[in-house]
Amino acid sequence: MRFTSEQRFDDGVLERGFTLGEVPGILWTPEPASAPAPLILLGHPGGLDGMYPRLVDRARHAAAEGFAAATIELPGSGDRPRSAAAEEARADLRRAVQAGEPVPDEVVDRLVLPLVDEAVPEWRAALDALLPLPGIGGPVGFSGGVISIGVRLAVEEPRISAALLFAGSYVPRAVVEEARRVTIPLLVLLQWDDEGNDRQMALDLFDAFGSGEKTLHANTGGHTGVPRFEGDDGNRFFLRHLR
Repeated sequence: MRFTSEQRFDDGVLERGFTLGEVPGILWTPEPASAPAPLILLGHPGGLDGMYPRLVDRARHAAAEGFAAATIELPGSGDRPRSAAAEEARADLRRAVQAGEPVPDEVVDRLVLPLVDEAVPEWRAALDALLPLPGIGGPVGFSGGVISIGVRLAVEEPRISAALLFAGSYVPRAVVEEARRVTIPLLVLLQWDDEGNDRQMALDLFDAFGSGEKTLHANTGGHTGVPRFEGDDGNRFFLRHLR
């Protein structure tokens, strides 16, 4: 890991840009405390530059409760190389949605499964680099999307103790089956009127989760209309499970 930038906000939160191999990322840490800060991984749909305002808001909100937060760029987003196969699958998905037709499972598979296969090892490598840093410790939470990435991480990464997952992206049927193996505590956010995604698919995924503790918060509104109070609820969720 190589740090590439640094700034401190007026609330004491330190933001550092980094690269991990060819993967860029950002780490936010609260002011030093007597004990290492638990770490929350901030998932997102890709494009750190465009997502930055929302990510930094989430990170500073978490830091106010004593959490460190980190994120990395997704494969095929930002300045990372594009995948022709992913672009073709994305175009096929858009055509189906614009035509008001069901999105075929094979289109979802072509778009999402390669992303999950590439992104999850990168998130795990980021954990390997982040957890030894001074002032950071376990346990670890995952917060955000892409929800299929969160599901795979919850299955494969034992250092993740709880997850707040953002429903709102298409989910391959294979990932729904993987969800049956998830056992960590979950809080799932669903925008009921999300115009670009399949509500029933999100409900099927929630039903499939094998966790003994799983909670669904469904709010009215479109894809970007998650109520701000959900950030407070998310912090309370992680305070229960990461402290």
